[in-house]
Amino acid sequence: MQVKCNYCGALIDDSCETCPKCGAPLSGAHRTAKGQPKTIEELKDWYTAHHLPPEEITRFFIGKDIREPKAFGIYRDGNGDFVVYKNKSTGERAIRYQGSDEQYAVNELYQRLKAEIADQKGNRPANTTQQPPAKKKKKKGCLIAIIIFVALSILAAIFDNSAPNGYYNYKGTQYYHQNSSWYYYDREKDDWFPSTEEIDIDDKNAKDYQIINHEGKDFESTSWYDSGNHSDDSGWDSDSDWDSGSDSWDSGGTDWDSDW
Repeated sequence: MQVKCNYCGALIDDSCETCPKCGAPLSGAHRTAKGQPKTIEELKDWYTAHHLPPEEITRFFIGKDIREPKAFGIYRDGNGDFVVYKNKSTGERAIRYQGSDEQYAVNELYQRLKAEIADQKGNRPANTTQQPPAKKKKKKGCLIAIIIFVALSILAAIFDNSAPNGYYNYKGTQYYHQNSSWYYYDREKDDWFPSTEEIDIDDKNAKDYQIINHEGKDFESTSWYDSGNHSDDSGWDSDSDWDSGSDSWDSGGTDWDSDW
């Protein structure tokens, strides 16, 4: 379906986020980072939001032309083509895709990355330590575990002074607080990014900084948004979250001799 650009009047596809003629943003356009990424930038966001180890460990380089052996990657070359590649253990490069279709190129690496995550999770060493059965103490052990869990939950509630999730205006910058993380709004890029600043806001003074109306892009439309707390965001793929440290990722077990 084609729509008219409000700025230059050109007829363009409604799937575009910006007008290819004048570069103006399209009203109603939104990124699809909640679900499957379609651009290199969205794939970067997806990678970060799923808590994956650094690229030097996973060997997946998004937006980079890495020439070292044992590397997957995607980048845009000088001719404007999107290149998806795999460098084998010998250093030989296998090109998976090269062309102008960014969405197709991103999907190729995205699917390979998801498969690698599944393999890494499946290859984690199992705990083989044998524990002696304790049938007589089973009920007692369960009761103790429940008591400990309840006690820890109560203590966490008492000592949790973090600010509620939501939008804040702090020292002239707009922030969004989500669980234990802060994100700031970049006006020039009209997007949200993780903050490294020290934000002095907690539940005691949160009302002094909270805002209802914010400018620019909704934080809920970014890949940083945690859909685990929102039932209307079923597109988020929580199965791909990496819940272990970097040490548990072993890229040495990847098949580096195949073309893909």
